[in-house]
Amino acid sequence: MNNSIYSWQSNAWTQLQQMRERMPHAILFHGAVGIGKTAFAERFAQSIFCDQQLSDGHACDVCASCGWFRQHNHPDYRRVRPEILEDEDARDGDSEDTGDSKKTAKSAKAPSKEIKIDQIRALAGFMNISTHRSGQRVVVLYPAEALNAAAANALLKTLEEPPPNTVILLISNSLDRLLPTILSRCRKFPMPVPSRQEALDWLQQESVADADMWLAEQGGAPLTAQAQSQSEGRELINELLGYLGAPSIEGALKCAERLQKTPVVELLGWQQRWLYDLFSLKMTGLVRYYPRHQKTLTKLSEKARTGDLMLALKACNERRAIAEHPLSARLFVEDMLLDYAKLFA
Repeated sequence: MNNSIYSWQSNAWTQLQQMRERMPHAILFHGAVGIGKTAFAERFAQSIFCDQQLSDGHACDVCASCGWFRQHNHPDYRRVRPEILEDEDARDGDSEDTGDSKKTAKSAKAPSKEIKIDQIRALAGFMNISTHRSGQRVVVLYPAEALNAAAANALLKTLEEPPPNTVILLISNSLDRLLPTILSRCRKFPMPVPSRQEALDWLQQESVADADMWLAEQGGAPLTAQAQSQSEGRELINELLGYLGAPSIEGALKCAERLQKTPVVELLGWQQRWLYDLFSLKMTGLVRYYPRHQKTLTKLSEKARTGDLMLALKACNERRAIAEHPLSARLFVEDMLLDYAKLFA
């Protein structure tokens, strides 16, 4: 998608335009992962700067401000996100200047997955200088749940006393991971999940093979489905699903060894969806995420007890709290897979 919103966001865009006359100082876009929230917020940011805004509120894409924005060097725009996302852009060939003069050489240290207090403090200087051509300044911050405790408290001070002519756009995948005080100081804006047909149509336009399978496995999130289809992770997914379909203690240890370098958050998500399908089969006879494994899932659901499946799903949610920073990835995965095997002992 280049400088445009996705088809399923048209109604949301229309609703957003109604807020322009009395623009909130902070808007929190929230919704499921992989539905285009960040692209939507950035498109809105560009439209705020645009010198020749169109009648429907979209940016013109041809004026000087739009040019600066697309090149990531608009003087009144800042993007705040974890270091790991900056590194991913660098690997993809995005040579934008992030304003970090200290980052002159690749650090041997793993890039942070958090938004740190220094990143929030750096906004103070930006917000205290005059805007270019006396216009608005915009900050886009995502994902908001990546704010560590110190950064969240620093941002809260800014939200409590917002600078003039400043709009802060936050994007969140999970509102329950944000401070209630931050939530209370933002205008919450829910983002729509596309219908299954809308998502399939888009994936097919993007030439994604087996679009139906990818979309189901990613819970109806088209952007995540597209990303997974283009990654080299299919073999890893199949490795885990193979174990989940035939669990054993020995298999858990071998699988954990082979998957120990895979992000544990991804492994946990794949297993969580598998467990949901087992529980759904037990309760309704339906499979949502892994329809191509229905025969295996059906056999397993007959062996597992409903209460045990509920406890396993609860354990997945509890593991999410430490999945970003496990002390040992291999031990984390071993524990996760061994607990799963016990469901069928």
